[in-house]
Amino acid sequence: MESTVQARLQRERNVWLCTVRRDGSPHVTPVWFVHHGRTWWIGCDGRSVKVRNVLANPRVSLALEDGTAPVVAEGLARVHRGDFPEAVVRAFAAKYQGWEVAATTRPDDTRVLLEIPVRRWLLAGSAQ
Repeated sequence: MESTVQARLQRERNVWLCTVRRDGSPHVTPVWFVHHGRTWWIGCDGRSVKVRNVLANPRVSLALEDGTAPVVAEGLARVHRGDFPEAVVRAFAAKYQGWEVAATTRPDDTRVLLEIPVRRWLLAGSAQ
């Protein structure tokens, strides 16, 4: 992967995450992320649509927001409940000015991490 793509993965704030609903239709949402250890990491509420989708079907796609230099990847997501790697927690705090990825946003929910190793880069900084 070229260094400009690696720099964008460290710098950019949002990625579009596409999961698959039970009926096979796509669910697309922008999310905060870190790219650490050749893996995408996304923090979310444990009862969110994206988590329910991943538990039923782990296939996902990710795309950075800039369409002039597209970065698009596919992978299989794994849900982490409570076993958040410390290096990933620190990476989120550094990227998002002290944000705690494990902090709950609703009293009746828990936080999870989606771990998404890249299975395939579809576009890595240039349109094809």
